[in-house]
Amino acid sequence: MTPDDPNVACDGWDGSECEGTPHCPPRCPRFVDKEGARWTVRPAVAEDEPFLVEMYEGFTRTHRAQGLPPVSRRRCVNWVQKMLADGHDVVAERNGEIYGHAMYTPTAADTPELAVFVHPDAQDRGVGTELCRHVIAAAAAAGRDELELHVETGNRAARSVYGTVGFEVVERSGDLRMRLDLDDPVATEVRWPPLAREGPTEPLREAPSAAPGTGRSPADD
Repeated sequence: MTPDDPNVACDGWDGSECEGTPHCPPRCPRFVDKEGARWTVRPAVAEDEPFLVEMYEGFTRTHRAQGLPPVSRRRCVNWVQKMLADGHDVVAERNGEIYGHAMYTPTAADTPELAVFVHPDAQDRGVGTELCRHVIAAAAAAGRDELELHVETGNRAARSVYGTVGFEVVERSGDLRMRLDLDDPVATEVRWPPLAREGPTEPLREAPSAAPGTGRSPADD
């Protein structure tokens, strides 16, 4: 890949020689999960709304946290519309189907709030962690100062994900409030191209599609 060529395009999943280009997004959209399956993480668009609502309809009560996503379809539609309008949203898709959604909102705030949701069928594969890294990369590239989030004290799975990507607890009052300073090295590292992040790798093999599984949290790793 020639870094200065604006016409260059990613033509494969072997990132062993990918140094990135000035035209790449803040984080490479290609992602391979813990099971070897290939995903694309991209900015959400308005046309994703019905597919996001459909994804959220697959969440049971145990997969919801702090009342999100809303249970009723009407409220869920309104909530998705608001997130797409007010936030910077990304989605994780596999074989053309959306399984994950994350955002920071509102986009103009110096310290916007991060939220991430992964469909139960795609949890425990690293998708939530990758979505968080995309949101961090986008917020840092946009010049935001910090990101913060709120998480239930007992939600150990989500807390583990957030801790993995650099968030630290800043307040313990009911739910935990966690924060990440975007001057932290992690906000730079998530924007490195694949070669710098991971080093040369063997060419990847296609893995089976995501299979239904038991999840613990919308933000589950």
